[in-house]
Amino acid sequence: MGCITDASPRFLGNLHWGCMGDRIQTLSGPEALQALQTRSTGLTEAEATERLRHFGPNEISGVKRYSRSRRFFAQFFHFLALVLWVAALLAFLADAASPGQGMALLGAAIIGVILVNGLFSFWQEYRAERMIEELRGMLPDRVAVLRAGTLLSLPSRALVPGDLLLLGEGDRVPADCRIVEARAPRVDVSALTGESLAEFKSAERDSGLSLERAMNILLAGSVVLSGHCRAVVFATGMRTRFGGIAALTGSVHARMAPLQAEIRRLSRFLAGMACILGAAFFLMGWALGLPLMESALFGVGIIVANVPEGLLPTVSVALAMGARRMMQRQAWVRHLPAVQTLGSATVICTDKTGTLTQNRMRVRRIYLPRTPGFLEPGELPSNSPIREIAAHCESTRQGRGDPMEQALLRFAASGTLGERIEEIPFDTDRKRLTTVYLRKAGATLYVKGALSAVLPLCRLSPENGVREKHALLEAEAALARDGMRVLAFALRKFPAEYTGGYLERDLTFEGLVALEDPIRPGVPAAVAKCREAGIRVIMLTGDHPGTALAVARQCGLAGENGVRIITGDALVAMTGAELKLALGAEPILFARVASEQKLRIVEALQERGEIVAVTGDGVNDAPALRRADIGVAMGRSGTDVAREASDMILLDDRFETIVSAIEEGRSVFLNIRKFLSYILASNVPELVPYLAFAFFRLPLALSVIQILAIDLGTDIVPALGLGAEPPEPHVMRQPPARFRGSLLDRGVFLRSYLFLGLLEALGAMTVFLLFLADSGWSWGTALPRESDTYRAATGACFGTIVIMQIANVFVCRSERETLPPWRFRPTGLILAGIALELLAVVLVVYSPAGNAVFGTAAVPARYWSYAGAFALLLVALDAALKRFRSGGMIRASHDLHVENDPRNAASRPMFGNEVHLQRRAEMPRQGHHRRRLPESRL
Repeated sequence: MGCITDASPRFLGNLHWGCMGDRIQTLSGPEALQALQTRSTGLTEAEATERLRHFGPNEISGVKRYSRSRRFFAQFFHFLALVLWVAALLAFLADAASPGQGMALLGAAIIGVILVNGLFSFWQEYRAERMIEELRGMLPDRVAVLRAGTLLSLPSRALVPGDLLLLGEGDRVPADCRIVEARAPRVDVSALTGESLAEFKSAERDSGLSLERAMNILLAGSVVLSGHCRAVVFATGMRTRFGGIAALTGSVHARMAPLQAEIRRLSRFLAGMACILGAAFFLMGWALGLPLMESALFGVGIIVANVPEGLLPTVSVALAMGARRMMQRQAWVRHLPAVQTLGSATVICTDKTGTLTQNRMRVRRIYLPRTPGFLEPGELPSNSPIREIAAHCESTRQGRGDPMEQALLRFAASGTLGERIEEIPFDTDRKRLTTVYLRKAGATLYVKGALSAVLPLCRLSPENGVREKHALLEAEAALARDGMRVLAFALRKFPAEYTGGYLERDLTFEGLVALEDPIRPGVPAAVAKCREAGIRVIMLTGDHPGTALAVARQCGLAGENGVRIITGDALVAMTGAELKLALGAEPILFARVASEQKLRIVEALQERGEIVAVTGDGVNDAPALRRADIGVAMGRSGTDVAREASDMILLDDRFETIVSAIEEGRSVFLNIRKFLSYILASNVPELVPYLAFAFFRLPLALSVIQILAIDLGTDIVPALGLGAEPPEPHVMRQPPARFRGSLLDRGVFLRSYLFLGLLEALGAMTVFLLFLADSGWSWGTALPRESDTYRAATGACFGTIVIMQIANVFVCRSERETLPPWRFRPTGLILAGIALELLAVVLVVYSPAGNAVFGTAAVPARYWSYAGAFALLLVALDAALKRFRSGGMIRASHDLHVENDPRNAASRPMFGNEVHLQRRAEMPRQGHHRRRLPESRL
């Protein structure tokens, strides 16, 4: 922000945040106009033109990105894509040296894989950008501006410091302004500060130090709910508080998603291993005396057999399917890797207003004098004076815009209002609103406001006045402790000859009305589900600590022994180490925190090794959303800046949707492991024929083009079927650590390569050699590759691998389940994949076109019975292994769940009263019974 301190053009260079932005609220209205070198009639056009030239348009710059063309080409040249490009080049070189071997077709197929995967990834990113562009429009397009005494309607981008704006009900503030004239404006600042209740503004000077909390300041992005004001602009564009948050958001570097990092690691590992093996076996073949072309074919075959060409497209499609299921649950994923990231989240940092609550005020309780206890709204008669006051004492033209006034009008009595003849607006000094209505029977004065402002104007009983006042104060305190906004209601009736004057005296006190922003119905159950899944939920809000505590209690975020509350002021005084230690306490929540502090909390959690999901809807949430491992913005109530910074958007703004999305994300992680086991298992039977060819001088049982037919043909659809599996019933009863591990850990590697893969290789080579033996071939005898015997033998090997992969689909559907395949109820995509695999075997082995392209010949039917027997053997051995390991796996899973369960407070650092939790955990070991402690210690 900045100020204008000189009448000449050179003063324009002095505009900066510290020059005026830290003290303009302390000036009077005329002093503010003078400091900004403007006047009550506004700037002249010449002055405005000069300032626009210097300061630039009132626009928020977007986050800098690489050009669209650069991002498009990047999809085709990442590490694994480069390896595939090299493999395609080698295939074309081999075809040029020895045409007719099918190597050109192999190279073209590999390039097709690169192009399809790159185009698919770019399309997903492009769709996300287009949807965000459609959601733009946080700031208003036009605004009423006073220039040279003339009221103009100008585009908001044309505003400059010194412009005078006229703002009324429903207007969105387009720049940072200082109010110079006010008629009871009430402003919604929740998008910037997180404060759920509207703020009353005035033109009086404010001695407070905080510009955001000053009563005479309007920040860009806030909304005028009621009243009117005239304000002078003192900051525009990126110099506004709004722009500062946007700049902070742009400066925050988003962390790479865990899935992206894991896929990069896995791709480099597999590609590097393939290249090393390919080069080693090329040199080995050459050393053994193989011709150069056969050695090259040997090396390329090894590379193609070990590079998972179908990995990236299968992962992309699996994530897209997960994103589609999330969309059906009202969660729109902007970046595909965010699907899995959410599943590995260990902490959810959630906003309060609009996420945990409905952001829709309602009357919750009523207290009537001399009446024991509180009443529910439905218990109050329709003709009650409380309802009459609610209908008549409002200043927002039937409550348009103000959530509190809307709630009171929904609660109010229906009927004819009469003629309003006088209104004394609410202001921060009076803390009450007064209206007077005229009817046939006379006039009635209605008052509502703070109890401290209304009660002294009321007539109390001489006998019981002290007791009644004490009871009212106790009732107000009890309602405030529950986080409710409490208003006092009073009235006074006059005869028909009403003449005006000071009449706010001798009022009849009618009662207290408490309003709340209600909790969303499914939030407590969703919080409990997160706790069961080992996920911590931490509230970060700009609202009052008392309100935050009340919401935490209702949501289940406050434990039996209370909750530790850290305010923004306390956070400022904490060191980084203190904050990280405090974040180990549970439960904990943060209130009155600013955007920079939310960002600091997220970074501290990440330094503790947490995977952090952050929810938010306001501009003040954007930096934390961008820094988080996954940012979740609100689709209905969210601002454009928050959506731009997020990875996922909740279309229904419901916290429960986040929990459903976590369930889908965990399912995606498990599904990727499933199809990874499936894809990698076929690498071994593809590799073993080349090892047998090199070391045992056996005929090559599988050609390179047949390997590609398996990797990019028969394996793809079943792998997609595994990637589209619905969530398993137990997925939300496991700790997050289960979904943060490596995709290719030791268990998956050993199971895929040394168990499933070796069984498939054993079956494929056995059927291949049986066919050759039945055909009269003996070891050491030359076998021309053009002969029908060799071609049929390779077809038998190819078909056996495909049939065993069909069995492998059922085996890989669960890492623990031991049920037979016919009890698994396969999904439609898996059934379609199995049908395509069988069709591929028929076409490759028995059709003339398949024989010509893949170098195969017809295979007698009895050899398929051998293949089927090996497939059943694979299923049986896998079931036996799972049964053998099931007991140990269940115990290990249980131990891991207990260790990571956030309810196991004894395993976490203790702060203050949290020590009692540790003592309670020790009590059973001392022979004592646990006892229930009070609900809250605050």
